[in-house]
Amino acid sequence: MNLTKLALIATLTLAPAAIFAQTPTPGQNDYNINQRKADQQQRIGQGVQSGQLTAGETARLEHQEAGINKEERGMRAQDNGHLTRSDRQTIHKQQNQESRRIYRDKHNNKVR
Repeated sequence: MNLTKLALIATLTLAPAAIFAQTPTPGQNDYNINQRKADQQQRIGQGVQSGQLTAGETARLEHQEAGINKEERGMRAQDNGHLTRSDRQTIHKQQNQESRRIYRDKHNNKVR
């Protein structure tokens, strides 16, 4: 149990560093995307610390966050490091869905 907890804390500690290691193009929309990534990671971390998120819920949320990040990198690679308006809309939609998942998982009756 303690090993699982330690692994989750290590993942949550390192994930924000990986998010900020990406070099976004300057612009308000990219800032919003990156700020939301950081905010959602913080919400997940808070849920782990408070016991509101189980190990399974945390792993699933982290996996989904990684998928969104991977898709964003692919979108940027297609357009010379930039995101098109359509790309930003897609990412915002995915971040909205992820935000709802975080809320739902934190407020269900499952606790660690």
